[in-house]
Amino acid sequence: MSAPLFLVEGLPEGDMVVLDGPEGHHAADVQRLRPGEELLIGDGRGTLCQAVVASVTKGRCSATITSRSYERPPSPRLVVVQAIAKGDRGELAVQAMTEIGVDVIVPWSASRSVTQWRDERGERARQRWCDTAREAAKQARRAWFPEVADLATTREVADRVAGAALAVVLHEEATTSLAALVVPDHGDVVVVVGPEGGQTDEEVAAFTAAGGHAVRLGSEVLRTSTAGVAAVSALLARTPRWR
Repeated sequence: MSAPLFLVEGLPEGDMVVLDGPEGHHAADVQRLRPGEELLIGDGRGTLCQAVVASVTKGRCSATITSRSYERPPSPRLVVVQAIAKGDRGELAVQAMTEIGVDVIVPWSASRSVTQWRDERGERARQRWCDTAREAAKQARRAWFPEVADLATTREVADRVAGAALAVVLHEEATTSLAALVVPDHGDVVVVVGPEGGQTDEEVAAFTAAGGHAVRLGSEVLRTSTAGVAAVSALLARTPRWR
């Protein structure tokens, strides 16, 4: 089993690092790490450190860094525009997309989204997505943690599509297969995932007018919580990231 990963924003330049707060609680009280055990410490921005536990007290863990490494930002960058879904489907999508390597997750208020994020409720919902992404990134031992963007409008999504090296719009009635597209090695690859009720004709038209490709994954109709994961997996398999 690989060593657990803990997040430290602003890694120290020296060899000693202290985990406290939520990370310290997780290391000392949940994982119950003991002196001599190995762990990974990262900043979520490309730096990963191998370390060995030096001491443990309640809610606090000190470790000695034994090596450091830095990973360049992944290329191409995978951006998923995920329509807000009811219940916990959005969080399930965020968890799985983070685990497979999505770099930016954009919550989208689609016309047919049953749930809408407004005011404090919306802030809490987005924070749940952020927390889910953070924990999934730790589980996956990612050097780069994904960004959860602010809630986007259809116009803002169209702007992202226009600036992408490749943008695909998942649409069950599309005649073009995702497999038919050429996947670039650099730039942003944007995947737009609609809500359970699907995207409206107006939304699809806005995204294709901005340069997006309306595509289907296959003959099956996937849920919004799995469609993005399936599409990104198919795309990543054709990039240097998964070769």
